[in-house]
Amino acid sequence: MPTRRARFRTGKPTVAAIALVMTLAACGGDSDDSDSGNAGGNGLERSSITVAALPLADDAPLYIAQNRGLFKKEGLDVRIQPVQQSIQALPALSKGQVDVIASANYVTFLQAHEKGTLDLRILAEGARVAPHMMDVLVPQDSDIRSVADLKGKKVAVNILNNIQSLTLNAILDQQGAGRPEYRQIAFPQMGPALEKGQVDAVHAAEPFNSAIQNDLDARVLVDGGSAPVESIPISGYVTTRGYASENPKTAAAFKRAIAAAAEIATQDQSAVREELPKYAKVTVGQAESIRLPAYPATTDVSQLSRLTELMKEQGLLKKAIDPGTLLVK
Repeated sequence: MPTRRARFRTGKPTVAAIALVMTLAACGGDSDDSDSGNAGGNGLERSSITVAALPLADDAPLYIAQNRGLFKKEGLDVRIQPVQQSIQALPALSKGQVDVIASANYVTFLQAHEKGTLDLRILAEGARVAPHMMDVLVPQDSDIRSVADLKGKKVAVNILNNIQSLTLNAILDQQGAGRPEYRQIAFPQMGPALEKGQVDAVHAAEPFNSAIQNDLDARVLVDGGSAPVESIPISGYVTTRGYASENPKTAAAFKRAIAAAAEIATQDQSAVREELPKYAKVTVGQAESIRLPAYPATTDVSQLSRLTELMKEQGLLKKAIDPGTLLVK
């Protein structure tokens, strides 16, 4: 009987390859360090913005805005600083070393806001859950056949007590299923962990979701975007109250550029798929098959409230938060 390792396909990029390029991307950065913080044209308080960003599909509008001149049109010089987890950039945001974090995981940043470690403001929504952009995967020959079988099983998530366990718990609760035991394993290591039997299932987001399915012939147990969490907001462009209040025109210009880019991404997915190989380091072929999130051009308080209410319900927030109070108008 062939082993799981034997089922790894050769001659095509693997999860490990994606991990390598992500690491290299995290070590890089924009070489242009000039003009930081200087007042710009168009009446802006500042022309230069440093944005920390992950190599995920969530950030496609950021790169569309950059590469199609939408920031430049607004008088902005946006410099993108790659990071591997948005939480890594949180201290830098608090200290003013970066101005904005793109694809910021809402759960992490809302918790930081509640704890007082970050005075959060949301500039724009980044991405919402779309069908199969994140899946719970099991080995093809796993005895786990339904979500009910996950009770007590080891499931890998990128960060404990965050968006993945939050949404999966909601799905399990709705179906009356018991909860698994979550293990924190970074996305790039999920495939090897599943292959070695260190976990029973992985909760993987794109592009790792597709890569693990291809490499391991892993089976989709459940769509991580199933009811009741369909279309729920997962990430956004965030800054601090101090930055937003000191630079209202700059913030507004950034919001306009991102909104224009989100409209392009929504109307023409090929624009997103063209950008992905440039910054996420996936191949052109992988970019064509990746399941993309939704890119809202406007921020919907009612949708954000779904997230904060779910967080409160599951104990990830001690008190209810009105997300409308955090939006930069």
